[in-house]
Amino acid sequence: MSRTVYLNGEFMAEEDAKVSIFDRGYLFGDGIYEVVPVVDGLVLDRKPFVERFNRSLSELSIAWPCSEQELHDMIDEIIARNDLTEGVVYMQVTRGVADREFHYPKNVPSTLMAFTQIKQLRDNANAQNGVKVVTVEDIRWKRRDIKSIALLGQCIAKQAAVEKGAFEGWMVEDGFVTEGTSSTAYIVKDGVVITRPLSNSILPGIRRKVLMRLADEYQVRVVERLFSVDEALKADEAFLTSASTFVMPIVEIDGAQIGDGKPGPISRRLREIYLEIAQAEAAEA
Repeated sequence: MSRTVYLNGEFMAEEDAKVSIFDRGYLFGDGIYEVVPVVDGLVLDRKPFVERFNRSLSELSIAWPCSEQELHDMIDEIIARNDLTEGVVYMQVTRGVADREFHYPKNVPSTLMAFTQIKQLRDNANAQNGVKVVTVEDIRWKRRDIKSIALLGQCIAKQAAVEKGAFEGWMVEDGFVTEGTSSTAYIVKDGVVITRPLSNSILPGIRRKVLMRLADEYQVRVVERLFSVDEALKADEAFLTSASTFVMPIVEIDGAQIGDGKPGPISRRLREIYLEIAQAEAAEA
């Protein structure tokens, strides 16, 4: 049985969903996206995802395709129609359909589509064993704070990492780690979590935002500053966060063992805290 997907106000079988060749997402990558994790059929981190969704649309002057309540209703409905217990909902908004011109067209309805993916998020074997990361050059544009669908730079970097047998690529600019190809990067030294401060150079990760709050509540010290590849190689621990990995320990960077080569106590603890709190908050929402 095929999945049920959503396109511009309608739910339909995935094979029936069609988008115009003149959609600006197809022509220019002119759009934004979000990925929300689902555990036990419930959406995690609903509020911060909507805040970032709205910010990305605003930064690109793309009109909301529906009301906020309609967006929430659509997410809940697509989860129910696909009987999704654990996985993610991917949604994407483009500027809409118009003849090919670089400037923004006027009075064009934006396009909204969404689909679900089944993924094992909570009991992920990688979280037990840790993952390998390699460093790659950061070749992206200068507005990485916008969750744009134009992801060719990230695709090139991810492919380079996969070809080296790594789970993720950490992108490097001017000798400093910016972020992962699809995640936020952290190291731990002497009990202190270190991560790059927010700016136009990185995406404001939702799991990052939630962890910053939880770290403060649970007395885990976090310092926001740049860190180099050399510093990462000498770290006691390293980890990454994203919608589909939550908190994922890193045990190797560029072939060098991090710490004792096993997931460290702080990354393990932050994963436990995140899952506990995020699930509780989702159940109450």
